[in-house]
Amino acid sequence: MAFDEGLAERIRARLGADPGITQKRMFGGLAFLHEGNMAVGVIGDELMVRVGPDATEAALARPGARPFDFTGRPMRGWVVVASSAVSEDEALADWVDQGHAFAASLPPK
Repeated sequence: MAFDEGLAERIRARLGADPGITQKRMFGGLAFLHEGNMAVGVIGDELMVRVGPDATEAALARPGARPFDFTGRPMRGWVVVASSAVSEDEALADWVDQGHAFAASLPPK
């Protein structure tokens, strides 16, 4: 599956100052990891965000968010955000910052 390179570039620009960020192809898309912990990713034209189990409910209440169910079972702590909900840079920044903050709170892998 191809992924939206434009969205990936916008994420790169947002995370660019953090030397702990790496990129890895996974789930048929592109993932951004902080010290080995996945923070956000791009699948197709959608944003995947690791928000953490405690923030899942609040994240799902935001526009364009739905459960991440790549395997057919929703994964608690993860959401997928529709491309229309991250078309504005400020909205994308909010999601990327949330995923980055959660991943940065975890011990390095």
